[in-house]
Amino acid sequence: MSEPRSLTIGWLYPNLMSTYGDRGNVICLQRRCQWRDIPVTILPLDQQTEAAQFSDVDIIVGGGAQDRQQEIVMRDLQGAKADILRNKLEVGTPGVFTCGSPQLLGHYYEPALGQRIEGLGLLDLVTKHPGPNVSRCIGNVVFEITASPLAEELKQRLGQPPVIIGFENHGGRTYLGNVQPLGTVKSGYGNNGEDGYEGAFYRHAIATYSHGPLLPKNPFVADWLIKTALQEKYHTEIQLIPLDDSLAQQAREAMLKRLETVA
Repeated sequence: MSEPRSLTIGWLYPNLMSTYGDRGNVICLQRRCQWRDIPVTILPLDQQTEAAQFSDVDIIVGGGAQDRQQEIVMRDLQGAKADILRNKLEVGTPGVFTCGSPQLLGHYYEPALGQRIEGLGLLDLVTKHPGPNVSRCIGNVVFEITASPLAEELKQRLGQPPVIIGFENHGGRTYLGNVQPLGTVKSGYGNNGEDGYEGAFYRHAIATYSHGPLLPKNPFVADWLIKTALQEKYHTEIQLIPLDDSLAQQAREAMLKRLETVA
Protein backbone atom coordinates (compact mmCIF):
# COMPACT_ATOMS: atom_id res chain seq x y z
CA MET A 1 0.00 0.00 0.00
CA SER A 2 1.34 3.41 -0.96
CA GLU A 3 1.76 5.97 1.79
CA PRO A 4 -0.87 8.74 1.98
CA ARG A 5 -0.03 11.84 0.01
CA SER A 6 0.69 14.83 2.22
CA LEU A 7 1.71 18.46 1.86
CA THR A 8 3.80 20.92 3.83
CA ILE A 9 2.85 24.59 3.56
CA GLY A 10 5.73 27.00 4.15
CA TRP A 11 4.46 30.24 5.70
CA LEU A 12 6.91 33.10 5.19
CA TYR A 13 7.53 35.11 8.36
CA PRO A 14 4.00 34.81 9.83
CA ASN A 15 4.70 37.22 12.69
CA LEU A 16 6.00 39.93 10.37
CA MET A 17 4.09 39.42 7.11
CA SER A 18 0.43 38.80 7.91
CA THR A 19 -1.10 42.21 7.23
CA TYR A 20 -4.74 42.46 6.10
CA GLY A 21 -5.74 38.94 7.12
CA ASP A 22 -3.35 37.15 4.78
CA ARG A 23 -3.14 34.26 7.25
CA GLY A 24 -6.55 33.36 5.81
CA ASN A 25 -4.74 32.02 2.75
CA VAL A 26 -2.88 29.52 4.92
CA ILE A 27 -6.08 28.52 6.73
CA CYS A 28 -7.91 28.08 3.42
CA LEU A 29 -5.24 25.78 2.01
CA GLN A 30 -5.10 23.81 5.26
CA ARG A 31 -8.87 23.29 5.45
CA ARG A 32 -9.28 22.35 1.79
CA CYS A 33 -6.58 19.71 2.25
CA GLN A 34 -8.13 18.41 5.47
CA TRP A 35 -11.60 18.16 3.91
CA ARG A 36 -10.03 15.87 1.32
CA ASP A 37 -8.15 13.80 3.95
CA ILE A 38 -4.82 15.11 2.71
CA PRO A 39 -2.45 15.38 5.70
CA VAL A 40 -1.05 18.89 5.87
CA THR A 41 1.67 20.53 7.97
CA ILE A 42 2.15 24.27 8.46
CA LEU A 43 5.83 25.20 8.70
CA PRO A 44 6.70 28.78 9.70
CA LEU A 45 9.68 30.05 7.73
CA ASP A 46 11.17 32.81 9.89
CA GLN A 47 14.24 33.92 11.79
CA GLN A 48 14.25 30.76 13.92
CA THR A 49 13.98 28.40 10.93
CA GLU A 50 17.10 26.63 9.74
CA ALA A 51 17.83 27.22 6.06
CA ALA A 52 17.59 23.48 5.30
CA GLN A 53 13.94 23.46 6.36
CA PHE A 54 13.09 25.77 3.47
CA SER A 55 13.67 22.72 1.26
CA ASP A 56 10.89 20.76 2.99
CA VAL A 57 7.93 22.82 1.78
CA ASP A 58 5.53 21.95 -1.04
CA ILE A 59 3.59 25.25 -1.16
CA ILE A 60 4.93 28.67 -0.20
CA VAL A 61 2.65 31.40 1.16
CA GLY A 62 3.75 34.98 1.69
CA GLY A 63 1.66 37.91 2.93
CA GLY A 64 1.91 41.65 3.39
CA ALA A 65 4.11 43.73 5.65
CA GLN A 66 4.80 47.33 6.53
CA ASP A 67 8.10 48.81 5.34
CA ARG A 68 9.90 48.27 8.66
CA GLN A 69 8.86 44.61 8.90
CA GLN A 70 9.80 44.09 5.27
CA GLU A 71 13.30 45.35 5.97
CA ILE A 72 13.62 42.90 8.88
CA VAL A 73 12.53 40.04 6.62
CA MET A 74 15.00 40.95 3.90
CA ARG A 75 17.87 41.13 6.39
CA ASP A 76 17.08 37.57 7.44
CA LEU A 77 16.17 36.23 4.00
CA GLN A 78 19.73 36.18 2.74
CA GLY A 79 22.37 33.59 1.91
CA ALA A 80 21.27 29.97 2.04
CA LYS A 81 17.63 30.79 2.84
CA ALA A 82 17.33 33.04 -0.20
CA ASP A 83 19.12 30.54 -2.43
CA ILE A 84 16.84 27.66 -1.40
CA LEU A 85 13.68 29.76 -1.78
CA ARG A 86 14.81 30.95 -5.19
CA ASN A 87 15.59 27.39 -6.27
CA LYS A 88 12.26 26.05 -4.98
CA LEU A 89 10.34 28.50 -7.13
CA GLU A 90 12.61 27.93 -10.13
CA VAL A 91 11.95 24.18 -10.13
CA GLY A 92 8.19 24.63 -9.94
CA THR A 93 7.15 24.68 -6.29
CA PRO A 94 3.83 26.57 -6.28
CA GLY A 95 3.41 29.67 -4.19
CA VAL A 96 1.06 32.56 -3.57
CA PHE A 97 2.56 35.90 -2.60
CA THR A 98 0.22 38.75 -1.74
CA CYS A 99 0.57 42.46 -0.99
CA GLY A 100 4.15 43.10 0.16
CA SER A 101 5.74 39.73 -0.47
CA PRO A 102 5.80 40.05 -4.30
CA GLN A 103 8.07 43.03 -3.76
CA LEU A 104 10.53 40.68 -2.05
CA LEU A 105 10.64 38.55 -5.21
CA GLY A 106 11.44 41.53 -7.43
CA HIS A 107 14.65 43.50 -7.85
CA TYR A 108 13.90 46.17 -5.27
CA TYR A 109 11.33 48.27 -3.42
CA GLU A 110 11.78 51.99 -2.97
CA PRO A 111 9.74 53.11 0.07
CA ALA A 112 8.23 56.56 0.47
CA LEU A 113 10.92 57.35 3.03
CA GLY A 114 14.20 55.59 3.64
CA GLN A 115 16.58 53.53 1.60
CA ARG A 116 15.85 51.11 -1.23
CA ILE A 117 15.12 47.53 -0.08
CA GLU A 118 16.82 44.97 -2.30
CA GLY A 119 14.78 41.92 -3.31
CA LEU A 120 15.62 38.39 -4.40
CA GLY A 121 15.58 39.30 -8.08
CA LEU A 122 13.55 36.23 -8.98
CA LEU A 123 10.88 38.26 -10.78
CA ASP A 124 11.77 40.96 -13.28
CA LEU A 125 9.84 43.73 -11.55
CA VAL A 126 10.47 46.78 -9.41
CA THR A 127 8.25 48.62 -6.93
CA LYS A 128 8.43 52.33 -6.17
CA HIS A 129 6.45 54.40 -3.70
CA PRO A 130 5.60 57.78 -5.28
CA GLY A 131 5.87 59.60 -1.95
CA PRO A 132 4.10 60.13 1.38
CA ASN A 133 1.74 62.76 -0.06
CA VAL A 134 0.40 60.52 -2.83
CA SER A 135 -2.81 58.58 -2.22
CA ARG A 136 -2.63 54.83 -1.68
CA CYS A 137 -4.31 52.33 -4.01
CA ILE A 138 -7.18 51.16 -1.84
CA GLY A 139 -10.40 49.30 -2.59
CA ASN A 140 -11.96 46.22 -4.09
CA VAL A 141 -10.17 44.86 -7.14
CA VAL A 142 -11.40 42.52 -9.86
CA PHE A 143 -9.17 41.13 -12.58
CA GLU A 144 -9.15 38.33 -15.12
CA ILE A 145 -6.23 35.91 -14.99
CA THR A 146 -4.48 35.93 -18.36
CA ALA A 147 -1.08 34.41 -17.51
CA SER A 148 -0.27 31.20 -19.37
CA PRO A 149 -0.63 28.30 -18.67
CA LEU A 150 -2.52 29.22 -15.48
CA ALA A 151 -5.39 30.93 -17.31
CA GLU A 152 -5.93 27.95 -19.61
CA GLU A 153 -5.84 25.43 -16.77
CA LEU A 154 -8.34 27.38 -14.67
CA LYS A 155 -10.63 28.06 -17.64
CA GLN A 156 -10.75 24.33 -18.39
CA ARG A 157 -11.78 23.64 -14.80
CA LEU A 158 -14.28 26.49 -14.48
CA GLY A 159 -15.71 26.47 -17.99
CA GLN A 160 -15.17 30.24 -18.22
CA PRO A 161 -12.34 32.76 -17.95
CA PRO A 162 -11.02 32.90 -14.37
CA VAL A 163 -11.92 36.15 -12.60
CA ILE A 164 -10.35 37.10 -9.26
CA ILE A 165 -12.02 39.18 -6.57
CA GLY A 166 -9.89 40.76 -3.89
CA PHE A 167 -9.00 43.86 -1.93
CA GLU A 168 -5.94 46.02 -2.47
CA ASN A 169 -4.24 48.49 -0.17
CA HIS A 170 -0.78 49.51 -1.29
CA GLY A 171 1.28 52.64 -1.58
CA GLY A 172 3.95 51.18 -3.86
CA ARG A 173 3.53 50.97 -7.60
CA THR A 174 4.88 47.85 -9.29
CA TYR A 175 6.27 47.86 -12.83
CA LEU A 176 6.90 44.64 -14.74
CA GLY A 177 9.86 43.84 -16.96
CA ASN A 178 10.25 40.49 -18.68
CA VAL A 179 7.65 38.63 -16.62
CA GLN A 180 4.03 37.79 -17.32
CA PRO A 181 1.36 39.86 -15.62
CA LEU A 182 -0.99 37.67 -13.64
CA GLY A 183 -4.01 39.33 -15.22
CA THR A 184 -5.77 42.39 -16.55
CA VAL A 185 -7.70 44.75 -14.29
CA LYS A 186 -11.48 45.01 -14.68
CA SER A 187 -12.07 47.13 -11.57
CA GLY A 188 -9.51 48.73 -9.26
CA TYR A 189 -5.89 49.84 -9.57
CA GLY A 190 -3.76 46.73 -10.03
CA ASN A 191 0.02 47.01 -10.11
CA ASN A 192 0.25 50.75 -10.59
CA GLY A 193 -3.08 52.21 -11.72
CA GLU A 194 -1.59 52.99 -15.13
CA ASP A 195 -0.97 49.98 -17.37
CA GLY A 196 -4.03 47.86 -16.54
CA TYR A 197 -2.04 44.89 -15.26
CA GLU A 198 -2.32 43.11 -11.94
CA GLY A 199 0.29 40.89 -10.34
CA ALA A 200 2.85 38.63 -11.95
CA PHE A 201 3.16 34.92 -12.70
CA TYR A 202 6.37 32.90 -12.90
CA ARG A 203 6.70 29.10 -13.12
CA HIS A 204 4.03 28.20 -10.52
CA ALA A 205 4.33 31.35 -8.42
CA ILE A 206 1.39 33.76 -8.14
CA ALA A 207 2.22 37.32 -7.10
CA THR A 208 -0.63 39.77 -6.54
CA TYR A 209 -1.75 42.85 -4.64
CA SER A 210 -5.10 41.10 -4.09
CA HIS A 211 -5.56 40.10 -0.47
CA GLY A 212 -8.22 40.35 2.17
CA PRO A 213 -7.50 37.30 1.92
CA LEU A 214 -7.28 36.01 -1.66
CA LEU A 215 -7.93 32.25 -1.51
CA PRO A 216 -11.24 32.01 0.43
CA LYS A 217 -12.76 34.44 -2.09
CA ASN A 218 -11.32 32.48 -5.01
CA PRO A 219 -11.18 28.81 -3.91
CA PHE A 220 -10.36 27.55 -7.40
CA VAL A 221 -6.94 29.18 -7.02
CA ALA A 222 -6.41 27.34 -3.72
CA ASP A 223 -7.27 24.05 -5.45
CA TRP A 224 -4.87 24.83 -8.29
CA LEU A 225 -2.08 25.35 -5.74
CA ILE A 226 -2.92 22.10 -3.93
CA LYS A 227 -3.16 20.06 -7.12
CA THR A 228 0.02 21.53 -8.56
CA ALA A 229 1.91 20.92 -5.31
CA LEU A 230 0.84 17.27 -5.22
CA GLN A 231 1.75 16.73 -8.86
CA GLU A 232 5.16 18.35 -8.42
CA LYS A 233 5.87 16.34 -5.27
CA TYR A 234 4.65 12.93 -6.42
CA HIS A 235 5.22 13.26 -10.18
CA THR A 236 1.79 11.95 -11.11
CA GLU A 237 -1.49 13.38 -12.34
CA ILE A 238 -3.81 14.33 -9.47
CA GLN A 239 -7.60 14.70 -9.48
CA LEU A 240 -8.90 16.49 -6.41
CA ILE A 241 -12.21 15.54 -4.81
CA PRO A 242 -14.70 18.35 -5.56
CA LEU A 243 -15.86 20.46 -2.62
CA ASP A 244 -19.10 22.39 -2.14
CA ASP A 245 -18.16 26.00 -2.87
CA SER A 246 -21.71 27.23 -3.41
CA LEU A 247 -21.54 29.73 -0.54
CA ALA A 248 -18.29 31.21 -1.85
CA GLN A 249 -19.81 31.39 -5.32
CA GLN A 250 -22.85 33.26 -4.03
CA ALA A 251 -20.58 35.75 -2.30
CA ARG A 252 -18.57 36.19 -5.51
CA GLU A 253 -21.69 36.81 -7.56
CA ALA A 254 -22.95 39.37 -5.05
CA MET A 255 -19.64 41.22 -5.10
CA LEU A 256 -19.39 41.15 -8.89
CA LYS A 257 -22.92 42.50 -9.16
CA ARG A 258 -22.08 45.19 -6.65
CA LEU A 259 -19.07 46.25 -8.66
CA GLU A 260 -21.03 45.94 -11.91
CA THR A 261 -18.40 43.61 -13.29
CA VAL A 262 -19.12 40.71 -15.61
CA ALA A 263 -17.35 37.51 -14.51
